[in-house]
Amino acid sequence: MFENFSTRLEKAMKTLKGKGSITDVNVAATIKEIRKALVEADVNYKVAKDVTDEIKDEAMGKNVLIAVEPGQLFTKIVYDKLVDMMGGQQKDINTKGEPAVVMIAGLNGAGKTTFCGKLAHHLKRQNKQVLLAACDVYRPAAMEQLRVLGEQVGVEVYQEPENKNPLQIAQNAIKFAKTHNKKIVIVDTAGRLTLDEALMNEIALLKAELQPTETLFVVDSMTGQDAVLTAKAFNERIDFDGVVLTKLDGDARGGAALSIRREVNKPIKFISTGEKMEAIDLFYPDRMAQRILGFGDVLSLVDRAQRAFDEEEAKRINQKIRQNSLNFNDFLSQLQQIKKMGNIKDLVGMIPGMSKMMKDIDIDDDSFKPIEAIIFSMTKYEREHPDSIDTSRRKRIAKGSGTTVQQVNNLIKQFDQLRKMLKQVSGMDMQKMQKMAGKRR
Repeated sequence: MFENFSTRLEKAMKTLKGKGSITDVNVAATIKEIRKALVEADVNYKVAKDVTDEIKDEAMGKNVLIAVEPGQLFTKIVYDKLVDMMGGQQKDINTKGEPAVVMIAGLNGAGKTTFCGKLAHHLKRQNKQVLLAACDVYRPAAMEQLRVLGEQVGVEVYQEPENKNPLQIAQNAIKFAKTHNKKIVIVDTAGRLTLDEALMNEIALLKAELQPTETLFVVDSMTGQDAVLTAKAFNERIDFDGVVLTKLDGDARGGAALSIRREVNKPIKFISTGEKMEAIDLFYPDRMAQRILGFGDVLSLVDRAQRAFDEEEAKRINQKIRQNSLNFNDFLSQLQQIKKMGNIKDLVGMIPGMSKMMKDIDIDDDSFKPIEAIIFSMTKYEREHPDSIDTSRRKRIAKGSGTTVQQVNNLIKQFDQLRKMLKQVSGMDMQKMQKMAGKRR
């Protein structure tokens, strides 16, 4: 997402010339380009015009500080406006209640059921007792899908396959939660079109009767301006508390993320990328603005790493690095952990400067497959003793993995370099610790 928008913004900022202050003359072309970039990102034209007018009003006549170029000052103004446009502060969901009830609503195909599984996983990581309630009585296999997701994340699912009354199912699920020490009930509702009056009345009734502590509207970010219109229609009927943007790893141009907060006046609370249960993030407007402007998003990258990497496993790996005994089993384990962090291209985009560098390079989760195939084609002994892999073994591994000997050679060479580098870094850290300990004596 946002790649084209980021490129257009960068180009627009480079057109800003002049010294001393930002004026009508040197800002006109820049504002025009920003407006075009917003419209191309599928932001409503009126919203794009209002935002760029606000940027212009704020920027006009501002004196440029010593050692600060007009473009740098203008970038700060645009950044602040993007943050404000997307909601300003991060907003979490309300999970207070006995039990708390979180109702999920949205259109058909928006990814509600998958998000229910992700949200359950997210809350379970916070040591909260969660129950999933299967209240989609219309879509074939919806209850089964939720049951499978529940098993996948280790969360119990309440369902009544023969009952076609979603309100009764939800109410019974809440009673079940109270008697089984479940603190949060996530209610998965059926997808519905705003044109279907009967189903819209049904979701309004669910909201009125259940009185959920939190109501989330799930929207497919790839639907662009239509997402905003749909959000408005749902908000009029159920007055939801927040928005969830799904499929942000697809070809979405970002218009929904940029304009839904301004148009509906409800915060974006979660963003979802990919099908993996770990692929869910709290929405931080400031971090998203940084990514749009090409500054990366290191904080979100660290958050994902902390969620994906097991503390005990990290200690074990660090110990092996210090002993210079890292092997291919350890390497494979770390690859699996990285894959848990989400879409690879999305992760690369979080590293400052990398998004632009990797713009034309196709990166996906399949990039690791040849590496995994090579390691899986090694014997147990070879994985544990990388130095034992001689020429004849390399030929056998290449044949077994469907790769070339050169690919096997490259992997082993890169692995050796990685071991040496990690050993050096580890040694430096130990020396620093010893020096610090000496100073304290």
